[in-house]
Amino acid sequence: MTYRILADAVLALHFGFIVFALLGGIFVWRWPRLAWLHLPAAAWAAGIAFFGGICPLTPLENRLRAAGGEAGYASSFLEHHLEALIYPGWLTREIQIALGAIVLAVNLFAYARLLKGTLTFSGMRFPRFRKR
Repeated sequence: MTYRILADAVLALHFGFIVFALLGGIFVWRWPRLAWLHLPAAAWAAGIAFFGGICPLTPLENRLRAAGGEAGYASSFLEHHLEALIYPGWLTREIQIALGAIVLAVNLFAYARLLKGTLTFSGMRFPRFRKR
């Protein structure tokens, strides 16, 4: 049971990383210092997508599931609902490259708007850099 919980935690972390890599540029609008974490995360995610690599979280999750003696069809809530998003059956090499391009495009847009200083969201104008 412990290995299954750990595997589910890794799966949730993996999903969170994917969301952060894709949309983290939006958070950088509000918290510019977050760019130090987000830029490497987005570069890693795009690199994995472009070069067909495997995120180290994937084998870790698989080892934890195997250590827990899970059958291939038994799944928890997290595994059942998040696994299809992270490891879709329709994912081809071409789609993987397109997803990497989407990560880059979304974040290039976010950082370009931030650096240009013209960021507006719902009628509110955010300053380029917040002073503390």
